[in-house]
Amino acid sequence: MKPLILFSLILTLAALCVANLLWGSLDIPAHAVWQILCGEDIAAHPSWRFIIMENRIPQMATALFCGAALSTSGLLLQTAFRNPLAGPSILGIDSGANLGVAAVMLCLGGGVTLGSLSLDGYLLVICAAMAGALSIMALLVMLSSLLRSPVMLLITGVIISYVTGALISLLNFSATEEGVHSYVMWGMGNFSGISLDRLPVYVALCSAGLLLSVLLIKPLDTLLLGDRYATNLGIRIRLTRNALLLCTGLLTAATTAFCGPISFLGLAVPHIARMVMRTSSHRILVPATMLVGACLALLCNLCSTLPSNGSLIPINVITPLIGAPVILYVILHSRKQ
Repeated sequence: MKPLILFSLILTLAALCVANLLWGSLDIPAHAVWQILCGEDIAAHPSWRFIIMENRIPQMATALFCGAALSTSGLLLQTAFRNPLAGPSILGIDSGANLGVAAVMLCLGGGVTLGSLSLDGYLLVICAAMAGALSIMALLVMLSSLLRSPVMLLITGVIISYVTGALISLLNFSATEEGVHSYVMWGMGNFSGISLDRLPVYVALCSAGLLLSVLLIKPLDTLLLGDRYATNLGIRIRLTRNALLLCTGLLTAATTAFCGPISFLGLAVPHIARMVMRTSSHRILVPATMLVGACLALLCNLCSTLPSNGSLIPINVITPLIGAPVILYVILHSRKQ
């Protein structure tokens, strides 16, 4: 039964990928899309090739990897902390990315010059987000050697989120109206900010994190039995925790830097995967979570193109409509037990 469900998820993922190529704010016939993908020229509509190759394909790939990355991060954190409400934002890694972007947009005016090196625009936003997220991740890895309890590490992540939130509020208070607007728009999240030439970097970062999560399947299954039992089976708890922080930090940093802070996917999708697969084995849950997360992100991307005037709905307007009911169900279900 479970292999059949996984196969159905793969088919659904393929169908949503095709739908993302065919459906957008501009109506392009299916046969024209196929001709463009096959390398044929569309002489009557040369702009269609640019839309498909430079917009829809990168947007589809970005949504796919973002959904898989954030969902997998949520699953790993929920297992490691034995907390059904743990998600990628719980450790403050995405807050570090937010602080980096806020410093650039609100304090530096969107540009910085160091000697002969000058960075501005989209590239600077990505660098600032990655630097902020990786700095918080490095801090958490250092603290994990001092805090043996995962609960204390979880609380530390919450404190870090509050501190970074306070710093961002301070920057907002003293920023210009244009800077605040730019930061708010970035915070709404989108899958359309990655061009075709930048896509390989994003895919490589997400693929590295997803591969590491697959390598963590066996230790995570053992952690479900308790730290003492896992230690008796030869699992090195501290090394596993640091690998987990590295994995979730890399996935969260990459997605937040390139797509903005996408909410609810990492929190809700692991619960959907558990309800669909009806198992706690990570050998099944990890691939199922990747597939479900990618499918939901692609569905959200389709919904973002609903306006017929060519504009896009921010992703963070859509994801809570899917994630909030799932989290509410988890909370109500846990009270009945």
